[in-house]
Amino acid sequence: MPADGDRGSTAYLARVRQGWSRLTPRQAFDEQQRGAVIVDTRTAEHRAESANIPGALVIDRTVLEWRLDPSNAWRIPEASSWQTRYIVICRHGFSSSVAARALQDVGLVNATDVIGGYAAWVEARLPTTHAPADVRF
Repeated sequence: MPADGDRGSTAYLARVRQGWSRLTPRQAFDEQQRGAVIVDTRTAEHRAESANIPGALVIDRTVLEWRLDPSNAWRIPEASSWQTRYIVICRHGFSSSVAARALQDVGLVNATDVIGGYAAWVEARLPTTHAPADVRF
């Protein structure tokens, strides 16, 4: 059992985020322009309340590892390499850290996430669209 200081979601996130660098929204956008894949794991309800990120793939968090694993029969067509740079984004930047760590744990070592999530993306005035999302379930 963890010591008292190691309990709770804040301590858990600190452990999850150890050993890798997260990106600001601007860094994520710049990397997307150079070929990185932004993966939006926000719920359908959250996406309906706001907008989508142009070019992002929408993958439900419950199937993320299976869809992006190049060795899995249930992978999406874009999941062709273990070296792909996946940048996970959620609503506020918490569950995306857990998702990015899970991707790293299955071997997608270049996975990361966006500090502050979609809310920070909008605050940074980066592109959004009301065009339909590229949903990959």
